[in-house]
Order: sequence, then C-alpha cells, then structure tokens
Amino acid sequence: MAQLTMVQAITNALDNALEKDNNTLIFGEDVGVNGGVFRATEGLNEKYGDDRVFDTPLAESAIGGLAIGLSLEQYRPIMEIQFFGFVFEVMDSISAQMSRTRYRMGGTRNMPITVRSPYGGGVHAPELHCDSLEGLMAQTPGVKVVIPSNPYDAKGLLLASIEDNDPVIFLEHMKLYRSFRDEVPEEYYTVPLGKAAVAHEGTDVTIVTYGYMVREALAAAEAMKEQGISVEVIDLRTIQPLDVETIVASVTKTGRLVVVQEAQRQAGVSANVMAEVAERREAILALKAPIARVAAPDTVYAFGLAENDWLPGAEDIQEEILNVMKFD
Repeated sequence: MAQLTMVQAITNALDNALEKDNNTLIFGEDVGVNGGVFRATEGLNEKYGDDRVFDTPLAESAIGGLAIGLSLEQYRPIMEIQFFGFVFEVMDSISAQMSRTRYRMGGTRNMPITVRSPYGGGVHAPELHCDSLEGLMAQTPGVKVVIPSNPYDAKGLLLASIEDNDPVIFLEHMKLYRSFRDEVPEEYYTVPLGKAAVAHEGTDVTIVTYGYMVREALAAAEAMKEQGISVEVIDLRTIQPLDVETIVASVTKTGRLVVVQEAQRQAGVSANVMAEVAERREAILALKAPIARVAAPDTVYAFGLAENDWLPGAEDIQEEILNVMKFD
C-alpha cells in the first residue's frame, strides 16, 4: 500500500473511476489542464483527454445543469464546485432538480452525480471559502452527504459515491488535504455510504463528529487518558443518511455523549444527532448526563485574524467531556 495524503487518495480514486467506466466524466472550474485549485485532478486531463476531464466557465449554475443533462443521457458526472461556499449559485440544480428527478420520473431515471467540493476552516482562506454548509445539504431529501476524515476513507467513500445512482455531495475539508498520510490501497475499493466508523474505542463517554473535527476529537480522547477517562470517537463519515444504530450502540455502552461539529451551532448535524439519541428509548434511558455540544458560534465565519478563536478545537471538546463526566 502507498502512503498517501487525502488529496492524493482522492486523485487516485478519480483515476480508478475514469479507468473503470468510460461514461464517467469530470468537469468544473480549472479541473482540466491545471488540475484544480488543490491539484485533486492533476494529470487526469492529460491521461484521459479533454472529452472526459474538462474545464467549464465560471458558472456553478451551468455546471449543475450540465451534470443533470449528462445523467439523463446515461453518463456518470463528477462535478466540482471550486469552494463549497459557492454552492448557493447551484442550489436550484441540487435541491430542486437532481435531488427530485428519480421521484419526479417514477424511478425511470437516475441521477448518478457526484458533487465534489472543498470546505472547512483553519487555512486562512478568504471570505466564503471556508463555510461549513453541510447542514443545508443534509436537509435536502434525495441527496446523500459524505464527509471523509482520512485518506483511506476518502478514496473508498468517493468511489462508492461515484457508483451510487443518486446524487452525492462529497465534501473535502481543506485542512485535511495534506495534513497527514495514511495507507491507501492502489486498487479499486469502496467504503459503504451511510455507515459510521468507530475511530477510537472507549467506555466512559462517546464523541460523535465528522470531517476535520475527528482529528480534534482524537486529540481530546488522547488527552483524556491522562485523567483516566476512556473516550469513544464515532466518525459519522456520512451525515445523510445518518448511521443512528452505531451512535445508539456507543451511547448505550458509555452513557454519555458529546456531539461536535465545525459548523455554527444552530440547526446543524449535531442537533440531528442529539434528536435521534433523545428519540431512542434505549439511548435516552442509558444517559447519565445531559448531551453536550461543541460547535462554532452562531455568527458569520470569522475573518482570518480571529479564525482560530472562532473555530472549535480539542480544548473545547475536553471541557465538555469533563462537564458530562462530572454531572451528578
């Protein structure tokens, strides 16, 4: 196995997908010859040609419309939104069109579209580039939302997303692109959508999170060992559909829950996790303390100088772990 960064694992997955199926196409702003802003498609235009890996105009709405039309003609489009903060320009295509097409056409048509996009903070990018808008997508019926936290999962989840006959929003945290390496098989493999992973086993408290916050949660779990607290970390991997069974099994075991998201507190994925746990009899009755939540403030994303203060991190998670452990 090769030791790959997450962006290298994504490039490898895209290469595997293009090689496997001639009807798979990649397109977006600067994804062709330049290989994308983060070089996630580097070398693919040269290998597969302009007909299969190509640039589009700077118009997200046109990219979404093209993906819908190609899907109706039996293609399997992989469209890139250069930064997910620009998703508002293509919301009609995603939420009003591709998400509803299978239902609208009585199951006679598929929308096998993968919407790839970088997102997330901690990299001091300009305004609108770092916003965590996954909650908007998770509330859109008809689409799946996938957010990997490591290179191995990134490749397997991306290939599973491309195989899926429904639209999948595949979000890639910018801080994870080159922050560490992982063993990633060179051959084609998939990681199932809708299935969470136990990233770290523990017995005293459960942390449920996704994306870059998995790294912060693992750091918090390691720090808690010094205080004799055993932390279990659940990596959601897919936030829509949500793997409630894995969450409930962990909460039932530990009796305490801390939910973590990078996005603003209001109406996010963490609120959905908390509601699902509260509605499950076996989970709510197993709780020994109120559910705690770690999230960003309910403000617009902070400018660069305040970014690190605005974003939640391992210390915030540790504080909430101690709160639920001390509850009496």
